[in-house]
Amino acid sequence: MKVFKTVRELKISLKKISSVKSSIGFVPTMGALHKGHLSLIEESKKNNDITIASIFINPTQFDKKGDLENYPRTLENDLILLKNIACDIVFTPSISELYNKSIVANSFDFDGLENNMEGSHRKGHFNGVGTIVKKLFEIVMPTNAYFGEKDFQQLQIIRKMVEKNHFPVTVVGCPTLREENGLAMSSRNKLLTKEEKQQASIIYEILNDVVKKTKSQSIEEIKEWVSNQFKNHPLFDLQYFIIAEEKTLKSVSIISQNKPQRAFIAVTIKNIRLIDNISIKH
Repeated sequence: MKVFKTVRELKISLKKISSVKSSIGFVPTMGALHKGHLSLIEESKKNNDITIASIFINPTQFDKKGDLENYPRTLENDLILLKNIACDIVFTPSISELYNKSIVANSFDFDGLENNMEGSHRKGHFNGVGTIVKKLFEIVMPTNAYFGEKDFQQLQIIRKMVEKNHFPVTVVGCPTLREENGLAMSSRNKLLTKEEKQQASIIYEILNDVVKKTKSQSIEEIKEWVSNQFKNHPLFDLQYFIIAEEKTLKSVSIISQNKPQRAFIAVTIKNIRLIDNISIKH
């Protein structure tokens, strides 16, 4: 496994790869790796000649300074995990390497995909995501890029960014991996105590119950039920719960048999944000 810290070093290596027309799979991460990230690497390895992972905690996608400062940093362990599953290349740039002197996000138009859910609760978040993913795609020039469905809104936004910028890359969404209790795997889970992590199993339990309730209840009734569930669990603060179309991410008022829909949820526990979603199928 080769590790590069500069764009120049990485591009020299990639030039040799492109000369033999190898397919490149790319998994951008912010580190604090878990089995969910590693599953993306494994998926890339199955379908590409070369797999590249990046580890970069992107400052422009954090709307709160404290959130950025508290984000888990485990680079040494991350590199061991990646080496153990035979990732080919890891890119670990500094902030100055990617942003030079101006740590500012570009502005993007994602056709409204950015307006609700995470976008409405985290000002400028998706401009930061779009900025860094665009930079990384321009450097790596991957054939395929892999993202987890846990961050489904982000996945759709990256697909839109690729479409609008005419990048020759296929964005692949991969299923959410979960802890034994159903909690979606996330780097932020490292900030939870053992008890809090166990209590957080309620999030996935509620989502599964939502799917069942869509067969017989209205969306308004389901929303009220979800709200009441969290009122009974003072450890959590429900930020949002919506059912939306997968393609447009627009909130819906009626369950559709024709258009794919998902239930999306975000809760906080001691200012740690946990998000999850589930497909609604009948």
